[in-house]
Amino acid sequence: MKRRSKSKSSVLLLLSVVIIISFAFIGFKGLEVAGWRVKSFDEGITKGLDLQGGVSVLMEIVDEDVSSDVLERTKQLLELRVNKIGVAETVVTVEGDKRIRIDIPGAFNSSEIVDGLTKTGNLEFKDSEGNVVLTGKDVKEATAILDDTSRPVVSLELNEDGQSKFADVTAKNIGKSIGIYMDGEAVSSPVVQNAITDGKAVINGMSSMDEAKKLAGVISSGALPVTVEAASVKNVGAQLGAEALPNALKAGAIGVGLIFVFMIIYYRVPGIFASIALTLYISLVLLLFAEMKVTLTLPGIAALLLTIGMAVDANILIFERIREELSRGISIKSAVKAGFENAMSSIVDSNSTTFIAALILYFIGSGSVKGFAVTLMIGIVLSLFTALIVTKTLINLAVEIGLLKSLGQFRVKRGENNA
Repeated sequence: MKRRSKSKSSVLLLLSVVIIISFAFIGFKGLEVAGWRVKSFDEGITKGLDLQGGVSVLMEIVDEDVSSDVLERTKQLLELRVNKIGVAETVVTVEGDKRIRIDIPGAFNSSEIVDGLTKTGNLEFKDSEGNVVLTGKDVKEATAILDDTSRPVVSLELNEDGQSKFADVTAKNIGKSIGIYMDGEAVSSPVVQNAITDGKAVINGMSSMDEAKKLAGVISSGALPVTVEAASVKNVGAQLGAEALPNALKAGAIGVGLIFVFMIIYYRVPGIFASIALTLYISLVLLLFAEMKVTLTLPGIAALLLTIGMAVDANILIFERIREELSRGISIKSAVKAGFENAMSSIVDSNSTTFIAALILYFIGSGSVKGFAVTLMIGIVLSLFTALIVTKTLINLAVEIGLLKSLGQFRVKRGENNA
């Protein structure tokens, strides 16, 4: 019975180590099997401005007495507006009571972005006498396309109410022009050739496809409930970001490598299992970043390295407690159990206070401070899991199969007494 239990523990330990190492390898390198690809962490994680360059725009609402609902609605419309013009991986956050920051990673023209964001988005169709016959509320969808002559235009599809209005207006204005105005400025004045009953219209006069996309994005997002202006525009060079990321990764790899070396040299066999658990911890954190669409910044990398240090600290507390118990002369199995139990309160207390501090930073901070706080909170939760569950399981399995059976493997000399 004991031999069967030992064999089962051996299989579980080997399987656990193989799964952890394989998971980490696939996460860092990626995998492609029969045309199906698993993205690496580097491909899946969104990188912030400081890692790949881009534009950071701080928009400020000009109107007075802005409610929280209006602020949130403005934020949503600005985010939709930026994404509609083909900008991906944007980070839009509220700062204070009247400001909204928009971070746009990548190399983009800041003046065009600001121009698109500051438009109020008030779309109007006016007949030849200047009467407003349709508004942006009657538009179902706006799309930038190329017409039959390969010129960029904005194709409009009206909703059911707008389709009925447009059919009536065009029937009454055959041979006359219907002006299309954006924020009071005429962008197109097509002449009605016949009644349009399918609810489709075209805005022409675009000089480029990018201009058409920008206008389509503004129309699709709808009119802003308030007037906004750019309080500040900051460009982060792509070269700075390109240099920052490799340097940050190199520093992180060296730091983690030194931690592994220290753990293995100082704590020997238990240090090896702690390093395996830390490998799983780092992989889980990066996986969670990718799945949660967390934007990784340099402060975020700093927070990640900080939580790695906290995870190592938890293992050190556990191993020192085990060594204390072994010095008292009890068995290795009992010492391991007592070591984890005695270290748990210290580990939970220290991590809880740090988590509370991160929570406060998240609620009162903004921008990169929030990113640092989110990274720190995720890291704390996962470090507790790997230290108190994964490391404990690996050590217990190693003790069960006899892989950890001598005091020397814990750096404890026979007869040593710390009292």
